[in-house]
Amino acid sequence: MDSGVAEGAGKVYIDGNMLAVKALAAAGVETMYGVVGIPVTSLATYAMKVGIKFIAFRNEQSAGYAASAAGYLTGKPGVLLTVSGPGCVHGLAGLSNAMINTWPLVMISGSCTQKDIGKGDFQELDQMEAVKPFVKYSGKASQISEVPEVVSKAFQVALEDQPGGTYIDLPSDVLHENISVEEAEKLLAGVKAAKPMFSRELECHCSESDIQEALSLLHKAEKPLVVFGKGAALSRAEGAIKQFVERSGIPFLATPMGKGVISDTHHLSAGAARSLALRESDVALVIGARLNWLLHFGEPPQWSDSVKFILVNTSKEEMELRRPAVKLVGDARMVMTELNKQWKDSPFSLGDKHPWVEKLKNKASDSVEKMAARLKQDVVPFNFLTPLRIIRNAISSLGSPTPILVSEGANTMDIGRTVFQQLEPRTRLDAGTWGTMGIGMGYSIAAAVESPGRLVVAVEGDSGFGFSGFELETIVRYNLPIVVIIFNNDGVYGGDRRTPEDKEGPLKDFPAPTSFIPCARYDKVMEAFGGSGYFVKEPKELESAVNEAFASKKPALINVRIDPFAGSESGRMHHKN
Repeated sequence: MDSGVAEGAGKVYIDGNMLAVKALAAAGVETMYGVVGIPVTSLATYAMKVGIKFIAFRNEQSAGYAASAAGYLTGKPGVLLTVSGPGCVHGLAGLSNAMINTWPLVMISGSCTQKDIGKGDFQELDQMEAVKPFVKYSGKASQISEVPEVVSKAFQVALEDQPGGTYIDLPSDVLHENISVEEAEKLLAGVKAAKPMFSRELECHCSESDIQEALSLLHKAEKPLVVFGKGAALSRAEGAIKQFVERSGIPFLATPMGKGVISDTHHLSAGAARSLALRESDVALVIGARLNWLLHFGEPPQWSDSVKFILVNTSKEEMELRRPAVKLVGDARMVMTELNKQWKDSPFSLGDKHPWVEKLKNKASDSVEKMAARLKQDVVPFNFLTPLRIIRNAISSLGSPTPILVSEGANTMDIGRTVFQQLEPRTRLDAGTWGTMGIGMGYSIAAAVESPGRLVVAVEGDSGFGFSGFELETIVRYNLPIVVIIFNNDGVYGGDRRTPEDKEGPLKDFPAPTSFIPCARYDKVMEAFGGSGYFVKEPKELESAVNEAFASKKPALINVRIDPFAGSESGRMHHKN
């Protein structure tokens, strides 16, 4: 059944591949990311026949990162397709990334023929067991009639309560089974379309008394603070959060990927006074963010030992772990909408002259002024700040809609976070909760595919880029508007930084664990695939390259030569290395 459709005994039949793609279409899938091979090549081909785009990657790891980012950007489960065995294992990178970031994703893998399990079949693996630590649900269709139900459940569960990953296992023999079109249509009628999170009527599990308790705490606080994360961005809570912040006059902070939920340029942003805001706040309303390492676990010395937390989160487990003063369990958009409704009954506002607001503004103004003085300098050979300033200014000149910024690397990402301004929600994608390196090209491709016509700018450390650099070919193949900018400092953190004492022993002349080929020409790799490549060492060269590349909105790579001794080992995580 080469086309997935056949006739016999007066009936029309379809095979398991065709039934699977019809179920995916019924579930609302528009795009899949993955790598084809045994036994799922026909599945991907048939997906295109029914109108589902298949974005073919060079490695399942990058495809998985793309699918996880697609879930975040669209609010619907991203879809990853892999082959069996090692393909499934490679896909676990994306599946686990979705789990830790609480993004909806459905991973689909082919698997070996069921009757040959235990015999050492081709790419045999107990994939249901392999995915178990990373999923909310896993389902195996052991016969063709089970395919629609497994597909439907996987998509629904991925979006329920706290979003996350689910898994569908499709054995090779099931994909080659046949079923009549009449029977298939009956089964497909039961598949539910997965609506985006922000278009669903999600529940607010908190009571009216919980809401009132939270408002009372904030009202009585002398130094209240609002903190929001990427969970708020995922739920499309930006309107409700901005309304609450502007009504109450409470200053706010964003986690790295929460930046843009309210513009970094908003007058109540305390981003440039982050340490002071955390250290002195007495009540913190934390929305769609976990009190993990990114927020110093909510503990001293970064936070006051007497601070009272009000947590807005879908995770009941997070509430039990942190034991906040007030638990507001539910979707961030729904909870904040309810807070705004009840705020009307007891309104309050700090006002621009409130001592806490003025203190943070003064500190932020001082920090911005100091950073501006550092950014003003043209440092050659390049440090990190000079090229970041040039890129920031070029992005700012484009206006709205702003490009989607993807960033990974130690110094490149950490320093860039303090330089780049996010003006709109969901326009910053970075290493996230796990600090994952290798996400850059996958995230960039997903951003370009899910936001058609929008420029994507990937600012990459040379080490981070190397994890998925061959996806440049994927970018060119689909002619995506992605400009990759590599900060090339010869290796991890900056090439060979060993002390004389470390350069001893029989392997003293062997390449350092952190070093790459000096001055590698990544731009030539992009050119080899048909994109535009630039190699720059001077400010004027970089200005010309970014302006030309941004204007073209075509695949391009700018290789920026950085002083290998600029920045620091491990970026801002040096204490852990």
